[in-house]
Amino acid sequence: MKPKIDLFIYGASEVITCVPGTSGSLGRIPDGEIAIADGRIVALGRRLSGEQGIDLDAAEKIDIGGKIVAPGFVDCHTHLVFGRSRVMEYALKMTQSVAEIEAMGLKTGIPASIQMTREESEDAIFAEALDRLNRMMGYGTTTVESKSGYGIRLADELKQLRVNRRLAQAQSVDVVSTFLGAHDFPPEIDREDPVARQAYIRELIEEMIPRVAADGLAEFCDIYCDTGYYTAEESEMILRAGMAHGLRPRIHTDAYANIGGSSLAASLAAISADHLNYTSPQEMHRLAEAGVVGVVLPALDFAVAHPNPFDARAMINAGMTLALGTNLNPGNWTESMQVVMQLACRNHGMSPEEAMLAATVGAAKAVCRQDRIGCLAEGYQADIQVWDLPTFEDVVYRIGHNAVSMVLKRGKVVVEEAASFPHREIPAVFYKGRRSEATVTLGPEGGRHWRRGPCSKEDQNCSSRSDNNGE
Repeated sequence: MKPKIDLFIYGASEVITCVPGTSGSLGRIPDGEIAIADGRIVALGRRLSGEQGIDLDAAEKIDIGGKIVAPGFVDCHTHLVFGRSRVMEYALKMTQSVAEIEAMGLKTGIPASIQMTREESEDAIFAEALDRLNRMMGYGTTTVESKSGYGIRLADELKQLRVNRRLAQAQSVDVVSTFLGAHDFPPEIDREDPVARQAYIRELIEEMIPRVAADGLAEFCDIYCDTGYYTAEESEMILRAGMAHGLRPRIHTDAYANIGGSSLAASLAAISADHLNYTSPQEMHRLAEAGVVGVVLPALDFAVAHPNPFDARAMINAGMTLALGTNLNPGNWTESMQVVMQLACRNHGMSPEEAMLAATVGAAKAVCRQDRIGCLAEGYQADIQVWDLPTFEDVVYRIGHNAVSMVLKRGKVVVEEAASFPHREIPAVFYKGRRSEATVTLGPEGGRHWRRGPCSKEDQNCSSRSDNNGE
């Protein structure tokens, strides 16, 4: 029996599958077409409409009109959920030091966001995060990893993780939840006091991790292993506690110093090691051998004017799988994976093809979903973005430009530019969302319709905690 197709996409100048093959590392299919049923890709290739094994009689048909079709981005490292912004801190850092800013009475860094997030209600934090997430979807992102880490006490860490759950239910983008209670130490304790320090670590291991796991609020346990934060030994204790409760390990490490975090990631076979500015070539090889994804963050390095930008070429030459993330957070407000790709190419020496694979296939691996998202292939989710560009290379050439004119999640149109697709064969339907009733509003990017549910570093290798870490 022929599979009944729900949606048929045709008229593309090319389909970028991100499946390496005879057509290059991106698996580019000129004049490609895609057949979708029940939210998954049934077939893709050239001239599918003439194939006998596909039933298009009941399918909605979309003529892409010469645009480019690509997989939706997977943003595998964000701090999406937080209270308010640190815009004044960021602006002042253009010309003044952290000490000068704090002398004005303005809190900075992670402690400032901890205070703001604790003070905000769950509903307010949810509303702010939902706005950010919808804009991210408009830039082509269809899956987002979201960490806690601005509560640093049980009640507020749970608050952030509950917001992750609400976000996943309220709109179409998949939200992958990570517990990051070890993002910092509580500002009300002295981190240099061994007794207070160990007391918080015990709370993480004995109370917070078991509760998060029992409530099903996270898939991953992450930690900030760097000078002034958690040591490699402390990180291992906390990550192993997470593993004992079914939370897969991830690690922020080597951002401002190398204190053994990347070696720990390799020994634990962690899912990912993120930042990696001070990772040695030997450790890169160990990470590659252990299958640890290297998540690199070009927008963070730009936002903090990092003195030692990560070396993407060395990691690629070592055989590592790289992934890109926005690292969206109050100190590095970046919502567009297109901008991240542009920075990765211009500032870190990645090719456009390498950046695209890192923003899709590699990033999918960093959230353990490489079997269903990150590329366009038979059996994969129909998570698709459409670019109004003449060539693929324009996505990194047109700096700051949003190329997206349509986004589909599981085969349903969730973002569409007004009057962009005049050749649609049936009237536009405003779909019901995957989990909740859809509403239609005019998006903040002129002309886009959003289909959604209701709703300073002083030296090269720091010897003390950095207060300009962009977190």
